Amino acid sequence: MFTGIIQSTGKLRNEANQSIIEVLENNFEMNIGDSIAVDGICLTVKEIFGNSFSVDISEETLNKTTLGNNYSSNKIVNLEPALRISDRLGGHIVSGHVDGLGEVNNIEKLDKSWLLTIKWQNINYSKYIVNKGSICVNGISLTIASHENDGEIFSIAIIPHTWNNTNLKFLSLGQVVNLEADALIKYVEKLLYSKENNNLNSKSKEISLGWLKDNGWNS
Repeated sequence: MFTGIIQSTGKLRNEANQSIIEVLENNFEMNIGDSIAVDGICLTVKEIFGNSFSVDISEETLNKTTLGNNYSSNKIVNLEPALRISDRLGGHIVSGHVDGLGEVNNIEKLDKSWLLTIKWQNINYSKYIVNKGSICVNGISLTIASHENDGEIFSIAIIPHTWNNTNLKFLSLGQVVNLEADALIKYVEKLLYSKENNNLNSKSKEISLGWLKDNGWNS
């Protein structure tokens, strides 16, 4: 589990059939087997050497995230080690399981921030977008400022600290980013859906006059 508060950036490259990530700044403690969010993707530390570590990336991850979509040598990625019980939950609950990709539609420089507009590639996830709700973009916990087309397109305001200390500053129009919707919304949806189905099943089992007649009872 993660919080979406980026602790460092790294440089990702392929070397001898494995993926190597060099931590560029703010080194953090890690051990073999630890989970690290790399651009919002939960990966496992395989080896550690100096300020670098290696990870295995599955075909599933390559097919459904930016690691396979717009991978380039020496790609700058956002890094966050897994949450400890004693840590502050500064952002929101992030699983590191990317829901889908989003395309950068617009980047606007404002007086004191940047406004980033993103479009879901898969509109099935747009239902999880709500005003002032949370969204994870390349592993960063961000707040939705506005949305349109029922959440298919949404905008997020980026403060200077986030812009300067993550890879968002390297984005360009048309580039894709990893998106993970707020887990709490998905849990609520699941509970409501289950409750609705249970209510329907309960009603279908209720004894009514029509049910009695259908089963041979004559008044």
